Amino acid sequence: MKLYNSYSQKTEEFVPLEGNKVKMYVCGPTVYDSAHLGHARCYITWDVLYRYLKFKGYEVTYCRNVTDVDDKILSKAQKEGKTPDEIARFYYQAFSKSMESLNNLKPDIEPFATKTLGEMIAINKQLIEKGHAYVVDGDVYFRVKSFDKYGQLSKQPLEALESGARVEESDLKENPMDFALWKHDEKFGYKSPWGVGRPGWHIECSAMSRKYLGNTIDIHAGGADLIFPHHENEIAQSECANGQQFVKYWMHNGFVTINKEKMSKSLGNFLTIDKILENYDANAIRFFILTNHYRMPVEFSDEALTSASAGVKRLYTAINEARKTAKIDENLNLNACEEYQEFVEAMDEDLNTSKALAVLFDLANKTNKEQNSRNLTLIYKISEVLGFNFDKVEISEAELKERIDKAIEIIGTAVEIKKAISNTETMKNIIQVRNVAREMKNWSVADKIRVSLDIAGILLKDEKNETTWEIK
Repeated sequence: MKLYNSYSQKTEEFVPLEGNKVKMYVCGPTVYDSAHLGHARCYITWDVLYRYLKFKGYEVTYCRNVTDVDDKILSKAQKEGKTPDEIARFYYQAFSKSMESLNNLKPDIEPFATKTLGEMIAINKQLIEKGHAYVVDGDVYFRVKSFDKYGQLSKQPLEALESGARVEESDLKENPMDFALWKHDEKFGYKSPWGVGRPGWHIECSAMSRKYLGNTIDIHAGGADLIFPHHENEIAQSECANGQQFVKYWMHNGFVTINKEKMSKSLGNFLTIDKILENYDANAIRFFILTNHYRMPVEFSDEALTSASAGVKRLYTAINEARKTAKIDENLNLNACEEYQEFVEAMDEDLNTSKALAVLFDLANKTNKEQNSRNLTLIYKISEVLGFNFDKVEISEAELKERIDKAIEIIGTAVEIKKAISNTETMKNIIQVRNVAREMKNWSVADKIRVSLDIAGILLKDEKNETTWEIK
């Protein structure tokens, strides 16, 4: 298996530091706003890496942090008249729901910055003692010139680097490039040896990574926008504190763009995951993301997602038709199947998901022609590794249309529906058809059924786990 290492800028053979174990860290969200399609691209990408490493038999420990103390959280709290904790908790829950909706697996460890303050303070102390950091009026800064390798990840010499995102200018610094490890803050701070304050953004990931994965880890991943200054600063503070290599393989995903510009909250051109899910299936979003290589930029458009939806429907149809006559064979020897080997070769080539999808489409064609257990098992297992979820789909488009027509026929008049009410099974069937339509985001059909029932004097109640009805 080969992966592209952003640090060496080469595709390298993946060899874990310790036998079959893989320690993987991904920079998580700063919870102050809704997650957008750019976040979907990032976390779907690393979800696929996580799934594939486990599929290959590695013992993976996946850690993805939550930044719940940050300037942006404080700003949002002041704007909305809430506490920073209220903002962080609300948007963390929203983020978790979005990730679940996208069928992303939960990481093995999901630490919060506010729960790792002791480790941050410990690293700061080490850096100060070693001369890599200094204290000024309750602030602690990292002395960038003390680290000779600074700039090697972003491939720019120190002189060429300018203060970037979240690197604050200050007259207190020895050098404009020195970055904050701890910030004096009497109002929203925590106790420390340097007074009341809060951690800088960069030190948070170094502390959480070291606490839960150790001094040196196999894979550190995130968006390409984090290369500088965030990941550059992580390397500097971690290696100076620990005295050893911080990360063996650095991996970064490309941007999602709109009109050739990076999708971001600062530019105001972002689409939230929840908003996109109103019109597109989660599988379609994943398909859209995986059609392109993870390191390349992806241009968003409705046309692209519509095309992705069509691709997903082809897979839906193949799997659901095959399920009618075949079952998944858990004992199938995947290694003996040519399509499986082609899939592995594609994924071993730095997660070439576009090639992997091509294998899936070939399998879909074969499955349509030969609806047997072998083909069904292969297409289902490969889809599962890529994170698609086809478990909820039970009927084809043709079957859905047939059942919808029957349901509309049944609820055609008030008299007929009143008769149908005496038959509980009939109402269950009608509701099931509407639920399937809703799952497939066929809102016009779902609404037509609801309105027809309403006219007939039947009120539907959509509750958390079921839909009930009553005669008005």
